[in-house]
Amino acid sequence: MVRAALLPAVGAALEITEIVLPEPGPGKVRVKLAAAGVCHSDLSLSTGVLRPTTPTVLGHEGAGTVLAVGEGVDTVRPGDRVVLNWAPACGHCHLCAIGEPWLCENQYAASVQTYAALPDGTGLYPGLGAAAFAEETVVNANAVVPLPDGVPLTSAALLGCAVLTGYGAVHNAARVRAGESVVVFGVGGIGLAVLQAARIAGASPIVAVDVTPEKEELARRHGATEFLVADEQTPKAVRKLTGGNGADHAFECVGRSSTIRAAWSSTRRGGRTTVVGIGAKDDLVSFSALEVFHYARTLSGCCYGNSDPARDVPVLAEHVRAGRLDLEALITDRITLDEIPAAFERMAAGKGGRSLVVF
Repeated sequence: MVRAALLPAVGAALEITEIVLPEPGPGKVRVKLAAAGVCHSDLSLSTGVLRPTTPTVLGHEGAGTVLAVGEGVDTVRPGDRVVLNWAPACGHCHLCAIGEPWLCENQYAASVQTYAALPDGTGLYPGLGAAAFAEETVVNANAVVPLPDGVPLTSAALLGCAVLTGYGAVHNAARVRAGESVVVFGVGGIGLAVLQAARIAGASPIVAVDVTPEKEELARRHGATEFLVADEQTPKAVRKLTGGNGADHAFECVGRSSTIRAAWSSTRRGGRTTVVGIGAKDDLVSFSALEVFHYARTLSGCCYGNSDPARDVPVLAEHVRAGRLDLEALITDRITLDEIPAAFERMAAGKGGRSLVVF
């Protein structure tokens, strides 16, 4: 048996308990977790903003070592270091076929199938297919990505969601070019990754926006050249910092209609607003027909950074080895499994960056 953070039902408190993991069957891989990041999506699953199948073991951003593989698995072997891929592509649906694996029609299939059990036999579901808030997990073989050498295994957990999403939003979705201006709304784990990615892209200026003034130093360490405390005048302030035009690119990393509107209004005519944050289905955003025509901006969603982990994880690893991408700087709190509820509270209050469960 292994210890895990279990969500018994939506809205319930997390329970740190022991679960029974099966040996990996055909096409499965058993992984011993080294670390797991606490992502806002985990909080959204626990509160019902996202609707998980329960009871579920949360956690989807993780890295560890392969313990065992099932029949037919030849992509990894015991002892390999791997990053979890919580949205693995099936490779054969329409969206995979046209080269958009981040939108795979079957990427969440594992999350609605039991993968483990409580000691009394109650079946458990893996949160977002990964169940990384546990000492060990069992996942499909396509849900692990080999980790290149030269990247610490614990901090590599962040490659599985925050960094892949933030870097991909900048380089895959928005395709920011050197010299273009960027504004980032929300200085959480993903927002910090977006700031680093914008710096790597050569963006200038890079404006960070957050409701918490204390995050200015953190934002500047990750690449922000300017910092604004969010209020009704934020779009005007962004235009002032960008020659009166507005930013070439705005990234919304919060997932709220109000910040999506603010990001849109902070973007120049003809610019691009990329929504990275996950919001509630009943939190509606409205635009007038005239402004859509007049400003000619592009508003687009961004799922998993429009990334293909098999392609992009090696790229990120090279940035880490070269010193361009600082994974350690993204980690503001190293915690134990028992401290995840407190990390949820900090996240809900908008404090800190990324909490990392270290096993």
